[in-house]
Amino acid sequence: MKIKQSIERIPGGMMIVPLFLGALLNTFSPDFGKTFGSFTGALMTGAMPILAVFYVCMGSTIDLKATPYILRKGGVLLGAKILTGAILAVVASKLMPAGYVDAGFFAGLSVLAIVAAVNDTNGGLYMALMGQFGKKEDVGAYSVMSLESGPFFTMVTLGVAGLAAFPWQTFVGAILPLILGMILGNLDRDMRDYLSKAVPVMIPFFAFALGCGLNLGNIAKGGMLGILMGVAVVTVSGIILFIADKLTGGNGIAGLSAASTAGNAAAVPAAIAAVDTSYASVVPTATVLVATCVIVTAVLVPVVTAWWARQIGVKGNQASA
Repeated sequence: MKIKQSIERIPGGMMIVPLFLGALLNTFSPDFGKTFGSFTGALMTGAMPILAVFYVCMGSTIDLKATPYILRKGGVLLGAKILTGAILAVVASKLMPAGYVDAGFFAGLSVLAIVAAVNDTNGGLYMALMGQFGKKEDVGAYSVMSLESGPFFTMVTLGVAGLAAFPWQTFVGAILPLILGMILGNLDRDMRDYLSKAVPVMIPFFAFALGCGLNLGNIAKGGMLGILMGVAVVTVSGIILFIADKLTGGNGIAGLSAASTAGNAAAVPAAIAAVDTSYASVVPTATVLVATCVIVTAVLVPVVTAWWARQIGVKGNQASA
């Protein structure tokens, strides 16, 4: 059976499928984890420890000796992503004084969901597209952009929007695993090779644990809203990233390739709620909305990027894709 191959045919499959299976189990057998306890219960409730290890491993992939071009390209795209999230957070906070919508078609939409969906780029998708339409240095730019992984910048953005006030220890704690990984990966290349291999392995496990906190009713509720939100992420962040890329001498392809939502971004709402319980009530719908954005952006971004490449006469290099 080609289980892995089948899962990967779905955009963001290694995140989405385990998330859905966890939600399926929680919907029809909510006491399953409590009944069996031990390691089974831990597997269903242990998203945070798994994420902590995930961020250490992710940090190890960040190379501090990157070339000036990679630093500039990655830094610009990272800054544009964070700026987009901050702008949307401020605007959304004005439209949603409580930080979320509790009635009507937009019920479940929250500033947390919006920022989480915008702040983190689908690295695999970006590198695949740049491998096809860009240069190897453009692919390497993600080593800088991966700093956006985790809840740190979302916490900063929410603070800027005046929707949360985290103590400095919480900010440090949110980024410390990533920094630890960076230190290990840059001091020893063997450690980088060793830890980086664990990054994709961790994703389905924390996704399943997150799914075990969801209900299929919430998933159905967030379906159409999540699709519209995914389109908005590609449109709004795509425009800002495109402009940032062009202003720094690029042709816009790198900017469009980064206008997606990373699979692990779906874990950010739960991570934020773990340190600020006032967000606990919006976590289920925020997680579903962000997960839907992962799928929608994974479908739209390659289409938009390929279209723009044709407009400017850039032919895809299938050999490097």
